[in-house]
Amino acid sequence: HVQLVESGGGSVATGGSLSLSCVASGYTNRAEFCMGWFRQVPGKEREGVGTIDSDGITDYAELVKGRFSISEDKAKTTLFLQMNSLKPEDTAMYYCVAGYLSHAYRRCTSDRVASSFGYWGQGTQVTVS
Repeated sequence: HVQLVESGGGSVATGGSLSLSCVASGYTNRAEFCMGWFRQVPGKEREGVGTIDSDGITDYAELVKGRFSISEDKAKTTLFLQMNSLKPEDTAMYYCVAGYLSHAYRRCTSDRVASSFGYWGQGTQVTVS
């Protein structure tokens, strides 16, 4: 059973930076999963931020491309989201996610639908003002 625990959220001024972490556990083969980050504002749909596969290949939503960066430690137990040049519209609850790569979902890209990720962390709030 995959478990994801995020940390690092908080409040930051416009133009500032923040780094989120996600400790992942419970899987035996990282290559089976697409991992990434989603965010959600109350009353709005969940929005994909970016993804990373087991080879370290990343993909980002247009809204964050060039400002956000996803990485993973060598042990592949911790996922990171580095957020720079933050804007008020980046304010949201941020979730770490993991989803199996399968016949139906072969690609690990930021446009992969939220429902295809079976594992979610509890979320961490990011507020930009």
